[in-house]
Amino acid sequence: MSSREGSHVLIDTYGRVATDLRVSLTDRCNLRCTYCMPEEGLQWLAKPDLLTDDEIVRLIGLAVTRAGITEVRFTGGEPLLRPGLVGIVERVAAMEPRPQMSLTTNGIGLKRTATALKAAGLDRVNVSLDTLRPDVFKTLTRRDRHKDVIEGLEAARAAGLTPVKVNSVLMPGLNENEAPDLLAWAVEHDYELRFIEQMPLDAQHGWKREGMVTAGDILTSLRTRFELTEEGADERGSAPAERWIVDGGPHRVGVIASVTRPFCSACDRTRLTADGQVRTCLFASEETDLRAALRSGAPDEELARIWRLAMWGKKAGAGLDDPSFVQPDRPMSAIGG
Repeated sequence: MSSREGSHVLIDTYGRVATDLRVSLTDRCNLRCTYCMPEEGLQWLAKPDLLTDDEIVRLIGLAVTRAGITEVRFTGGEPLLRPGLVGIVERVAAMEPRPQMSLTTNGIGLKRTATALKAAGLDRVNVSLDTLRPDVFKTLTRRDRHKDVIEGLEAARAAGLTPVKVNSVLMPGLNENEAPDLLAWAVEHDYELRFIEQMPLDAQHGWKREGMVTAGDILTSLRTRFELTEEGADERGSAPAERWIVDGGPHRVGVIASVTRPFCSACDRTRLTADGQVRTCLFASEETDLRAALRSGAPDEELARIWRLAMWGKKAGAGLDDPSFVQPDRPMSAIGG
């Protein structure tokens, strides 16, 4: 093992350094999106298995001060369902050095929480919205909450949680033709739209590579109405989204092609699950237990050492475009999107 494994960064054997921490605050969600979980929901984690607010803040703190993390993204499940969310954000905002903080949400609870989250120190939000049509939304999510998401987006923008990013997944036979309408709407409301190829993260393991709406399909559809100019690799850096300038600017649209154009070689992420496991990738087959060490009284340096060792073993890539790919056992709601 390289001597760098003992340094204060989360580096792997391919030279990638993780600076972006994704923290799942809960496995629960108030939607039942067809590409994520079954209609009846899942067996939720028991409360004693979940990290407490203090434990979450401690682990984020050691990641920032002892492992080189500069960005923290709060995820779920649905992170707005975490009762202590605002307090967690406020405590992380007080850290030195202060990490950039964002939140990925379905938007349902944003109308009532956006102002408090901004005041606590949250920098921006990513909101999932796959369709502009309430009836399609109800079919996709099995809930009639489209209006709540739209109002949540407006509240986030008004509170200054900008840029407000909108994540959309296109599904064959449901919303696959909505790409141009979604982009026109995002431009009108000053949201940054990002399309995400559907990934194999459903609990039912119903994902199939065949028939998936690909990045190429999305771009072809968008170009029927818009002029798109590729932003370029220098601007992209380690970001997962390839971005295009829309009609000469200033608006941009992104496409995250996790399946057809994987970006594993530039990955700078590490993940902490709601029950205190380190995951090196959404599609990792193994996890490293930080919760047990934390609750047994391990000091911060030992926890950081365990985390660094876990990241050292990160694999080269997910291989989503490989026909032999096997889906992970844990659904996205349990490990964070």
